[in-house]
Amino acid sequence: MIDEVDEALRHLLTQELPARNGEIDIAFNQPKREWSARLSRPTLNLFLFDIRENNKLRQPTPAFDLERGENGVVVQRRKPIRLDLYYMITAWATDPEDEHRLLTRAVMVLARHGTLPDAVLSDSLRDQPSPIPVSVAQATPILEKFTDLWSVLDNEVRPAISCMLTLAVNPYLPITTPAVRSAEVRFGQSARPTEQQLSAVDGEGRFLWIAGVVRARSGKPLKGPRMRLIDKALDVPVQENGEFIIGLLPRGRYTVEVTAEGRKPTRQTLTIPSDSYDLLV
Repeated sequence: MIDEVDEALRHLLTQELPARNGEIDIAFNQPKREWSARLSRPTLNLFLFDIRENNKLRQPTPAFDLERGENGVVVQRRKPIRLDLYYMITAWATDPEDEHRLLTRAVMVLARHGTLPDAVLSDSLRDQPSPIPVSVAQATPILEKFTDLWSVLDNEVRPAISCMLTLAVNPYLPITTPAVRSAEVRFGQSARPTEQQLSAVDGEGRFLWIAGVVRARSGKPLKGPRMRLIDKALDVPVQENGEFIIGLLPRGRYTVEVTAEGRKPTRQTLTIPSDSYDLLV
């Protein structure tokens, strides 16, 4: 994906410098002496000199996006990490005035866009969770010792502009698991009760959380779905996609009433525990 960021920067600078008809080359080379000696046209070079994770955007604990799939499965997608890409921008021309003019235009183009515009992005970069921010001419610890950098590159010191972009990269594979329909909580003196002890209480002190989805038989989405647990006189929160969770219910049979905009109330029976708590209305 980093190469796609390179191409996005190339397109942006080519369009707005302007750098048409081969008047100016856009390069991403390491600016060593051998490379610069071969240049024959004015060149704006964006050298990617550092890549590091943005710790400020790191999730304190692993975070997942959950997607309900078909056949009662849930797809877990871990949120991506954020990488800061640091570019050193230099201009190369015969006349120093041309170099300074080229650097000025580059700063103006990049500073004009707080994020990379959609028009220069590839399809995969358009799928980023948020726009790709562009920060230009800001203090960068590595470039503060630019003489050391040029010494390593074995080239003459010249003015350079820093440019940082933050890219979301997801190295994690999605995990597909069966949807959790219920969870059981047991209250008692024993931390690990035996089956004989559980049978003795005959269900007392055992409560369940259940989860399900309310759907219309027609397959059309329900508008403003609402649910009420009649036996407990309890209003159950229902999300726009029809998902609901009811907690701490003893085993048994319960009556729920489902309503939605433009529909009459419908009552159905929930048996706890069951293989599924999805409701068709």
